[in-house]
Amino acid sequence: MKDRLRPHREPPRCALVTGATGGIGEAFVREMPLATDLVLTGRDAARLAEYEAEFGTRVRTVVADLATPDGIDAVARAAEEAGCDLLVNNAGVGAVGNFLDVDWARHQATIRVDVEAVLALTHRLLPGMIGRAQESGTRAGLINVASSTAFVPVPTFATYAAAKAMILSFTEALVAELDGRPVDVLAACPGAVRTGFGTRAGYTGTAIPGAMSPEKVARQSLAALGRQSTVMIGPVSAAALAPVALARSMVGQAFMRAGRVMDRVQNRD
Repeated sequence: MKDRLRPHREPPRCALVTGATGGIGEAFVREMPLATDLVLTGRDAARLAEYEAEFGTRVRTVVADLATPDGIDAVARAAEEAGCDLLVNNAGVGAVGNFLDVDWARHQATIRVDVEAVLALTHRLLPGMIGRAQESGTRAGLINVASSTAFVPVPTFATYAAAKAMILSFTEALVAELDGRPVDVLAACPGAVRTGFGTRAGYTGTAIPGAMSPEKVARQSLAALGRQSTVMIGPVSAAALAPVALARSMVGQAFMRAGRVMDRVQNRD
């Protein structure tokens, strides 16, 4: 989706990346310009310590659980102290399974990390980011990592898809609200990505054909910031472009077929 944003951006002075300890988050870290300082957060203290050893004074790390108010506050305080001008809301969790079969605590964690933390960090940090950009004559940036599932209801992944749909809607609304302000806002909507996310979510199927690298997602997201308000990364599926009712049927049938295949495989073992 094209809009009236600037065709060029200066490199960020300091970037906050959530969910930075692996997958797409780590790819964002690697794709940042060398001149950009980093505030990195995640729950893996050992991995964050490795970043400190690798990047030295360029990086500040925060071990935090974004499903908690204390975790959000700790991350926000670190970003405020560092004067971050780019916020990458990448952290995300999910749970595969029929809604009623998944423990409520996992649904709750999905909403807290994928929605509440994104809105809380955006609400707290963006005013200061915009203010500093106005004073310096530069532009702040916000990337919310959504998903291709944001466009369609997804049976057996209902809460995650709904959470990402909210992030997509929220981000597009924010673009309109901030029109004319010195900030570029982007919703990044990747398809299947080769990360450990699926395993943590409980997906036990075979590798998804066409799954892309995390580096591609980070690279295309950073390139789109300031040029687009939403970027779909990877092949555009027919389901993403179809009416909702048809999309629900298409995705539901695909997941049911995958489930039947897994049942047959497990019954042979």
